[in-house]
Amino acid sequence: MIGRVRIPGARPVLSCADASAFEQGLFGGDPAREWPAMRRAGRAVGRAVLADLEEPGGASNPLEMLVLCGKGHNGGDALLATIHVLDTRPAARADVLVVPDFSALRPLARRCVEELQRAHGERVRWMCVSGREDGTDAARVRAQCRSRRYDLCLDGIHGMQFRPPLRDPVGWLLGLVADHTAIRLRAAIDLPSGIGDASDPDAFRADFTYATGVAKAPLFDPANRDRLGRVRFLDLGFFEGRENPGVDNAGRFVLGPEVVRDLGALRQAHADKRTFGHLFVVSGSRDMPGAVMMSVESALCSGVGLVTAFVPEGMATAAAARLPEAMWVPMPETPGGGLALEGRAAVVARATRCTALLVGPGLGRDRETRVLVRELLEAIDVPTVLDGDALQPDLVRARRTAPLVLTPHAGELARIAEGSAHATDEDLLSICASIGATIVAKGAPTRIANSDTIWISPHGGPVLARGGSGDVLAGLVAGLLATGTEPVLASCRGTVWHGLAADALARRGGSSSVRLTRITKHLAEVLREASREVGHE
Repeated sequence: MIGRVRIPGARPVLSCADASAFEQGLFGGDPAREWPAMRRAGRAVGRAVLADLEEPGGASNPLEMLVLCGKGHNGGDALLATIHVLDTRPAARADVLVVPDFSALRPLARRCVEELQRAHGERVRWMCVSGREDGTDAARVRAQCRSRRYDLCLDGIHGMQFRPPLRDPVGWLLGLVADHTAIRLRAAIDLPSGIGDASDPDAFRADFTYATGVAKAPLFDPANRDRLGRVRFLDLGFFEGRENPGVDNAGRFVLGPEVVRDLGALRQAHADKRTFGHLFVVSGSRDMPGAVMMSVESALCSGVGLVTAFVPEGMATAAAARLPEAMWVPMPETPGGGLALEGRAAVVARATRCTALLVGPGLGRDRETRVLVRELLEAIDVPTVLDGDALQPDLVRARRTAPLVLTPHAGELARIAEGSAHATDEDLLSICASIGATIVAKGAPTRIANSDTIWISPHGGPVLARGGSGDVLAGLVAGLLATGTEPVLASCRGTVWHGLAADALARRGGSSSVRLTRITKHLAEVLREASREVGHE
């Protein structure tokens, strides 16, 4: 059990020292047991980096890659990932820089060199970086690499065993890569070289970091954020059948796509719309009609059976024309265009049909609307999601017994906590305990918390850094809650689903010139992809 809730696809976040101990217990240092895991890691990195390369426009033809290969397992993973890339892109070429030289490679890394040479030797240019004090290595590598344009640089020098400081030749090699202006995407395997339980300020600067098998705590340390880029957790099956990894993870877990897999399963043959719940949405205002529209649209995609939206009367007709699947109830308006207290009876009269409630997207801050919301929260005691302008200290503490989910960004979290906008994990746990709620703390990454556990979703990215993304997320979480899903599970599933759809959107259109509402068009696609991912290679 994880925080009293079983979350499929949740894997513990471990310190580098504890991850090393866990892997030692798993493999016992036996190369015959480590080799299959390395092959899985290499293929997983290769697939992931090719997918992420689509976001900045895809690879050139032929794809050119620069590979930084250390002497240990990270170097071997990088070489195996290179094999996958070259297998997939027949015209691709790779420059592989071996640090410090072939003689220092450990047995499995040397085996990876042999496999790469055997499979694609004619498309690989090898260079050793031995760090001669006379500077000839640096001059030679600069001369050979400076004039080349690379689609991808793959860092596999140091792994979780790193201890600062960075030493030459690694130091000057990372400096060379940092100064190279013609690398489209920089990726690190497991951790950027120079990052560990203790880190070096001149560590490799990645656009993406691919955590293989075990998610290490430095990946989610804000002090490392500028070096990590976006984190991808590649689950290699290390924790299958192991609910307790044998080491303390301080109640922190990372979420993979498996958390949404069951959402794509076949539904029972004789179900009807009432089987899957009825969500009430009380939101919207004259000045912000779009927010409630986006939350209702995503709720309609969540799998909930029925959605009824209570909105200002001035927008109900247009909303019904745009999203006819929902039932739109026009509500009396305040002079400022918010929801008037007069509409309370219309909502309460229908409350026996309601299985979950969403309040907040586009709500506005009209004082009368706030009174209405507080009275509705006390009168309709069903699982509830509060978002946006409903995230006020008095509203989140309204008298009720049903579960409560809050979906704040950093500023809203500070407002309801009446404290710092930069809440640590410990702060977040304390806020959850004091309010008695599940909190989805939106950010990079998003953290889902109850009173004793934090789940981290690394999915999504800068494409979500625009108005409306939180409204879409709130609708998904609320829709899942209405189907009867337990609050933490609904929060984890909604957040991961939202992030996966954002990743798919960015890979097709980049993260700059896209419309946020297009995320909903990818929800079914990513759910089907997750459902097809059965087992591990």
